[in-house]
Amino acid sequence: MSGARIALLISGRGSNMEAIVHAAKDGVLRDRCTICGVIANRADAAGLARARALGVESRGVPSEGLDTRTYGQRLIAALSDWRPDYVVLAGFMRIISSDLVAAYPGRIVNIHPADTASYQGPDGYGWAAKQRLTETFVTVHLVDEGIDTGPVLRQARVSLKGAETRAQIARRGLAVEHVVYSACLAELLDGRYDDRIARVAAGQGGE
Repeated sequence: MSGARIALLISGRGSNMEAIVHAAKDGVLRDRCTICGVIANRADAAGLARARALGVESRGVPSEGLDTRTYGQRLIAALSDWRPDYVVLAGFMRIISSDLVAAYPGRIVNIHPADTASYQGPDGYGWAAKQRLTETFVTVHLVDEGIDTGPVLRQARVSLKGAETRAQIARRGLAVEHVVYSACLAELLDGRYDDRIARVAAGQGGE
């Protein structure tokens, strides 16, 4: 692998992380990036073992009991060892501190399980279930200092017809996420979103 250096942040099983690692090895991200490491905010996150099994350096940087700013400083210190060009949130369930945004301006990417114009915050699939939606979206966006407010890079529709439970909705959504996230990262690394990256770097925020 070569190209841009990407660090992945996770909180749980790391299924999006695994999809991105595979895409970097022999998929759409091949020759575009190197996955330089995986960090989880829980030391017992199953995704850490999955990352090691894939040959990617990984470490736990626990966030329990820490405020957003303090934890952001710990992440900055941990990430500095790898010198990433981009930080990619792959199921990372902590708010990103303003210090971390400033350390990687326009270079932090997230995937959100909803249309960010309709819903911001945790558990987008749970929200879709409560709303009884027949369709939802997954949204790849840059991270600014707001919560799910950064410029949208790409969206994909997820049909929910026949899906009645949160678990069913999440399965459908994750299947789309695993494809769309890597495809969008490839576009980002090819320079397609340079204007939006520059906007966040300049502190101009979302759309």
